[in-house]
Amino acid sequence: MLQKIYQIIRTARPRQWLKNASIFAAPILAGRLFIGDTFMLSFKAFIAFCAISSGAYFLNDIVDAPRDRLHPIKKNRPIASGKLSVPLAALVSLLLISGSIIYSFLNLDDYFSMLLVFYILLQLAYSFYFRNVIILDSLIVASGFVIRVFAGGFASRTSVSSWLVLTTIGISMLLAFGKRRSEKTILAKVLGSIEDVETRKTLRHYPDTLLDSMISMSASYTILTYSLFTFMTSPSGVSSRISTFLPSVLKSPKLMMLTIPIVIYGVARYLYVIYEKEEGESPERALLSDKPLLLAVTLWGLLIMTIIFLLPEIG
Repeated sequence: MLQKIYQIIRTARPRQWLKNASIFAAPILAGRLFIGDTFMLSFKAFIAFCAISSGAYFLNDIVDAPRDRLHPIKKNRPIASGKLSVPLAALVSLLLISGSIIYSFLNLDDYFSMLLVFYILLQLAYSFYFRNVIILDSLIVASGFVIRVFAGGFASRTSVSSWLVLTTIGISMLLAFGKRRSEKTILAKVLGSIEDVETRKTLRHYPDTLLDSMISMSASYTILTYSLFTFMTSPSGVSSRISTFLPSVLKSPKLMMLTIPIVIYGVARYLYVIYEKEEGESPERALLSDKPLLLAVTLWGLLIMTIIFLLPEIG
């Protein structure tokens, strides 16, 4: 019994729940996270997305099991290896997906609930069709991050900045195309040739030059849109206590722009992880295992929280 529970937890991929933290982006960056019931609504949305995304992983692994058995790494997944039966995995998937949708309609905004339904329908379309269509497969994966940001806005009743959406599009494309680039690199190293790949045939049709171009474009796009986002959303002024220590030219500083160098470093470090360390196949694993990247993300988060929530309290 304990072994089955362990395999169920493995298939649920709790490490992937890091992606769902983007649900908090809209209320945090709007400075509303601790106003009223915003935090609890956002947390409930986070729980709903963790459940439905895990349900989607079970379904995806059931569909992929025959191909995963041919993969040098994915063959060890619980369903592909036979450690978790397909009927049990299907039952858990159904419970997680239906449970999250029911929970959402009972506890959260209708718009959020409908977006949750749209998300799982998109995942179904990906599992059964779009995963085999070059470029669209990566764009569908990237769209999941954008959906999460909007979902966080709907759940917390927070307006989502247009620049935040554009930034999310950039970083999600960077992660999606970086994932494909790393998958090609790993499989070529293990199998000797990407032509031998039977598990994800679209990888054969992804030229390295195309992936490199998309990664480069996405990285530049992310830095540019994030820079404009920080300029547009920085507090218009600072408290009198802080302003007394600033020169006259900085009486209305764009403090959020202080985070731009950290984002530039984070993007560059992620590119290093993709091309030099060859570990970008799993973005969440790369984040947790690469200490400089984890430190950059942590520092960025602390600085954002300080600028948005702590500095106004000082005044």
